[in-house]
Amino acid sequence: MKILVTGGSGFLGINLVRSLLDRGHEIKVIDIEDFSYPDVKEKVNFIKGDIRVDADVRNAIEGVELVIHTAAALPLYRPEEIYSTDVEGTRLLLEVAFENKIGRFIHISSTAVYGIPDHHPIYENDKLDGVGHYGIAKIKAEQECILYRDKGMCVPVLRPKSFIGPERLGVFAMLYDWAYTGHNFPMIGKGNNRYQLLDVDDLCEAVCKCIELPEETANDTFNIGAKEFLTMREDYQAVLDYAGYGKRIIGLPEKPVILTLKFLEMLKLSPLYKWVYETASKDSFVSIEKAEKVLGFKPKYSNKDALIRNYKWYVDNLDSFSDDSGISHRVPWKQGILKLAKMVF
Repeated sequence: MKILVTGGSGFLGINLVRSLLDRGHEIKVIDIEDFSYPDVKEKVNFIKGDIRVDADVRNAIEGVELVIHTAAALPLYRPEEIYSTDVEGTRLLLEVAFENKIGRFIHISSTAVYGIPDHHPIYENDKLDGVGHYGIAKIKAEQECILYRDKGMCVPVLRPKSFIGPERLGVFAMLYDWAYTGHNFPMIGKGNNRYQLLDVDDLCEAVCKCIELPEETANDTFNIGAKEFLTMREDYQAVLDYAGYGKRIIGLPEKPVILTLKFLEMLKLSPLYKWVYETASKDSFVSIEKAEKVLGFKPKYSNKDALIRNYKWYVDNLDSFSDDSGISHRVPWKQGILKLAKMVF
């Protein structure tokens, strides 16, 4: 099929592009960032454009049969950018896709739509209560999807847990940096909470299921996450063990640490935002039963598998990004004052 991937220059985007190319699809990408992947650059029709700009969207959608919408402004972006990209950009894409009679529009949402729930596991029909501008915007973006689903468009919506794997840096680069340099790693609380992750390869498989299955099967909303996961302490300790320095996860008192991180965030001295530090010590896992039953989703990687696979990629590619930083998943986030804490651990 001729498929448009929005946000194809990003972490999920490039993994998805490679997966789709391997399946023989013809790929078009739109992104505001350059598409800098030499292994597939010549195989992709890249459009440098903005999903908030009508002309760019119409140019991107022309000639395609299916849209996979991964583009989003992440939580560290300014609130107005998050809203304009995640809500208005999604609305424009859906509108133009509908006008062009695109058969299927797969929307990548987030389990951030559930906020901090009072029970686990979380099911697709549980209350939506997003934390922060990003969580709220993701809920509104899903509402736009439902409007077009009601108009007769096939709009599968996937709600993935935090996904990792090759090309993923962002907040996880802190864990990998501290592990690689032989430091203990601090954790908010005791680390006895269960926090489900997801390998990007498994997410790509779920997306492909939504491409291949009949419309009446795929046209729904699905949680996507790892099937096997332990406590945060156990899963993150696996990375320190693999690094081989004999270092440990160090639990810190929850309330004072959260207050400190909140203060540092206000001063722009820490990259950790509310969603990260207020959920890091809480259980956070969703039911994937619906995806298993309806889509035939069978995740290959446990939390530990995914974290170690990502860490191996980090070590192998360290020289290519050690001097870079930013606020996307593809680059290490600036650690700010937290980098000084390494001297203590």
